Amino acid sequence: MNENTHVVVIGGGYAGVMAANRLTQRGDVTVTLINPRRSFVHRIRLHQLVGGTDGAVVDYREVLGKGVRLVVDTVTEIDAAGRSVKLASGGTVGYDYLVYAVGSGSADPNVPGAAEFAYPIGTFEEAGRLRPVLDAAPATAAVTVVGAGPTGIETAAELAEQGRAVTLVCGGVLGPYLHPRGRRSVARRLARLGVTVLDGPDTRVTAVTRDAVRLGGGRELPSTVTIWTVGFGVPDLAVRSGLSTDTLGRLLTDETLTSVDDARIIAAGDSAAPSGLPLRMSCQAAMPMGARAADTVLSRIAGEQPETLNQSFAAQCISLGRGDGIFQFANRSDVAVWFNIDGRLGAKLKETVCVGVVKHLADEAGKPGGYRLHRISGGPARQRLLQAKQAEAPATAQRAGV
Repeated sequence: MNENTHVVVIGGGYAGVMAANRLTQRGDVTVTLINPRRSFVHRIRLHQLVGGTDGAVVDYREVLGKGVRLVVDTVTEIDAAGRSVKLASGGTVGYDYLVYAVGSGSADPNVPGAAEFAYPIGTFEEAGRLRPVLDAAPATAAVTVVGAGPTGIETAAELAEQGRAVTLVCGGVLGPYLHPRGRRSVARRLARLGVTVLDGPDTRVTAVTRDAVRLGGGRELPSTVTIWTVGFGVPDLAVRSGLSTDTLGRLLTDETLTSVDDARIIAAGDSAAPSGLPLRMSCQAAMPMGARAADTVLSRIAGEQPETLNQSFAAQCISLGRGDGIFQFANRSDVAVWFNIDGRLGAKLKETVCVGVVKHLADEAGKPGGYRLHRISGGPARQRLLQAKQAEAPATAQRAGV
């Protein structure tokens, strides 16, 4: 290997920035971060961009280490054999190690009319396109938010607090992740804001038109602006590059986050599928995974055996407008428990998390290697899942006659 090791990080989100910053703790490592945008997108504030209460971007100078070279471009292909990446601008960048942290975005809707008439908000560009549409719509216009996960709930609350007539179409249960106690709290707050919540088995959207949303039970809702928050998808870069992925397109890795195809490629964040058992798409998972990916690279450079993934979760926090929110506690395996903090204190805790995420990245930029949250034990649940998956594999092969 060359005296100086060059690591390329694809993607400048929560996982990519954490990994890039952490890699600079070695003086003989050169780090290049390739990202299509000039600013860091604070994705957990995208609903605020839609509502006009925050720009949802941070200058990279605030969160990216001075030793990281930022290249504003898009990677179109990974040449694993040649250890290089091709750029949309026409150039190529070589690497010794590659950190794959391309993140996620909106899933392609498979509902008739949704792609044409609904507005997704999974990316900065999508949220930015929706903002002027809302500005142009009358204050009394019917706004329908489809999807009742955190993004849908937060968007519905943000717009209702501004006086918008909002209907939240759950397509099932309101806040599926939440404990029933937390779900009741969220429902009460949405009711106070005037949000019409439609849940249950007949609330799956079957079609979207220019001015309406049709539900599975045959009901049709007038909708001047329809916002689509259902599901996430990942970029197809790994698929296009011939790397092994899961069905969604996430890069398949082992428990050290190393690609099953190439020991020089390590993945982190929403676009990684360690052992085919991906973690919940969230900044809560992405930043520790970014740190773990960097540690894997640094271990390999040092000739040491990398540690395995040991992800711990603590909670899910949801803002319900600017003055209310909920902090839903969970066990280390990411299962919601009965305890939550809601109301004004819940809102303050959510804001503390939003500010704290940026601070974690900035602290790692200033003192690489200081981040430690990825070392907190995630408990035995993942090991049980891995054991069950390993036990299932021979049984599946036997049924298939292998």
